[in-house]
Amino acid sequence: MTVKNVVTDGLTAGDVLVIVSLDVKGAFDAAWWPAILNGLGAYECPNNLFNLARGYFTQRSAYLTTNYYRIQREVRKWCPLCSCCGPGLWNIQYNTILNLNFTKRTTAVAFADDLLVIIRGESVREAENFANIEMSRINAWSKRNKVGFNEAKSKTMLISRRKRKEAKEPKIYLNNKPIKQVTTMKYFGIVIDDKFKFSQHISHAADKCAKLIFSLT
Repeated sequence: MTVKNVVTDGLTAGDVLVIVSLDVKGAFDAAWWPAILNGLGAYECPNNLFNLARGYFTQRSAYLTTNYYRIQREVRKWCPLCSCCGPGLWNIQYNTILNLNFTKRTTAVAFADDLLVIIRGESVREAENFANIEMSRINAWSKRNKVGFNEAKSKTMLISRRKRKEAKEPKIYLNNKPIKQVTTMKYFGIVIDDKFKFSQHISHAADKCAKLIFSLT
């Protein structure tokens, strides 16, 4: 609903919007422990809980054992996905990306490791320029926090209802590599199309229902 409201407001104002969906390499496995501890310090975590977390992240090792060899490596990343503390620890690190100094035309929406960046512009070129500025900020954040984004799986989509002729292919870059542009994007089960009409989602839902009815029959 947050994404819907932001896009609807932009379209009502006559703007074009660029949505960038970023894919995290390794997701929860990418959580870097020093960044989490820095986040706990920034949130003024009580000393007893901070020391408990620091102890949890201390002297961790991973082992690989075969018939003849045993290899040990020190571990400095990773939040157990199904653990009680894992999601909270991940959020402490990942939440800092939402606090970047984005422009007033940009909205970042995150849920777990899914991140959408929505950029409004009065023209496609303006939206493209703002989007690349934001990608530079996110790229710098990823280097500081040792969280990589997968350029091959990340996507960008231009949303516009204008009828006038203008460029429809904004070039958005992450890590100096172009992000693939699409005309539809699936976000938590909802198919978003480049006109923001949701007709593609209705067709997708109808197809699923038809297949289910056929199977039941």
